[in-house]
Amino acid sequence: MKLAKQHLDVGLFSTKRDEQLAFWQQTVGLPYDHMGKVGGGVQQHRHHMNGSILKMNHSRDPLPDVPPSGIAGLEIARDGLKAPQQLADPDGNRVALVPKGANGIEGIAILLKVNDPAAHDRFWTHAMQFERAGPGRYRCGDSLVVVAERGKVEHRGAQWRGPGYRYMTVQIWDCLAEYEGILARGGASGGEPRVLGDTVRYAFVCDPDGNHIEISQRATLTGSL
Repeated sequence: MKLAKQHLDVGLFSTKRDEQLAFWQQTVGLPYDHMGKVGGGVQQHRHHMNGSILKMNHSRDPLPDVPPSGIAGLEIARDGLKAPQQLADPDGNRVALVPKGANGIEGIAILLKVNDPAAHDRFWTHAMQFERAGPGRYRCGDSLVVVAERGKVEHRGAQWRGPGYRYMTVQIWDCLAEYEGILARGGASGGEPRVLGDTVRYAFVCDPDGNHIEISQRATLTGSL
């Protein structure tokens, strides 16, 4: 996989705009970037996170009542910490600030609850071509995807919007080539490629538990689409 950015991004959905913005900016201390409209009554509030982006998608309408995704938590490296700080956002999503370098975390780690660790190992190393960084740990640039626990994760079908953490984003140079390559290596489609204005070409693939991964070719990183 040819990365255009060495950091994974994370997206969550919430109806609590003001509370969420206060939490991520003041409690966690993430710098605010900008807001963009993504359609369907959703505004995306983007925050910087060690090179990654935390996408707080605010929905003006009630979100679908769907089971939680398999994204169980987020760890953010922070200089100067001596011990992890366990937090939860206004919707109860788990986030921890951790000493930079602890457990190999230099940027962020996305924690997963999974049905089948072996299936995830095949997906992340073969279909997604991430580097294995230890048992149940997969590196993309300076970000980690970590199988943190095994348990029941319900498939949510094509529905990728819902309360809480819902997707991660990998920024690449060629959306079409990467999307087709992931499918050829056994990944499942979560949404065919499309273009949003002159900003981004993107598609979705799904891991073995139906978690959505956005395959994003962003013009600010790659030039023309």
